[in-house]
Amino acid sequence: MNLFDQLKKPTLLLNEGRARANIRRMAEKARRQHIRFRPHFKTHQSAAIGEWFREEGVSAITVSSVDMAAYFAAHDWQDITIAFPVNWREIAEINALAKKVHLGLLVESPETVAFLRGRLTAPVDVWIKIDVGNKRTGLPWDNPQPIHELLQDIRQIPQLQPRGLLTHAGHTYQASSAVEVRERAEISQQAMLAVKAYLVEHECPAGLVSIGDTPGCRLMDNFTGVGEIRPGNFVFFDLEQWHLGACGDEEIAVA
Repeated sequence: MNLFDQLKKPTLLLNEGRARANIRRMAEKARRQHIRFRPHFKTHQSAAIGEWFREEGVSAITVSSVDMAAYFAAHDWQDITIAFPVNWREIAEINALAKKVHLGLLVESPETVAFLRGRLTAPVDVWIKIDVGNKRTGLPWDNPQPIHELLQDIRQIPQLQPRGLLTHAGHTYQASSAVEVRERAEISQQAMLAVKAYLVEHECPAGLVSIGDTPGCRLMDNFTGVGEIRPGNFVFFDLEQWHLGACGDEEIAVA
């Protein structure tokens, strides 16, 4: 009897060898480019799989919720960015986390920065979310003045440590080919670097540029000017990634 004959209900099947190889390839790519690899853990949400990343030298991670950050903090991850705009109603949980780990938060409005003033009980890193084309969240890259003003607001609050500019080029998932994925990712990267240059010209340097999406991070080869990458889906890949040309079918690690 084969494995499939034994299954009685929906079951995730994971090929550990493939997943580990996917992690290793992305970690090696970041090392070659001399940039930080801060993988997004929302895809697997597993402490056990997190250890496979640690074995490849990963020490900083991305998550998509305060609860997920607390889960991985409980498993000794000490450098965590929550790549989701701050939820004001979770300020107590944010403060509890900030006392335990090096915590990064995402902001995209002066109202959130004003809310955090006086309510944080420990320092946190702050990333400004930039929209480079996905049109879901973030400040538009081609209108940099509000970004400049938001960064100035952040600098007025001692508990907020400006870390840089962060984006997720999710519109790479709407591409029709690997060539188009690469083009969209490269245009997105140049948009981020344009914002960074604008801020430098106005004597308000932003810090690092952080980008993240599996198709772009997998297919791009030049990350000049980027400080860190945050792909997540690459750990397992899937048929969508295969159709985009971001992986081969032999790299898909789950069924």
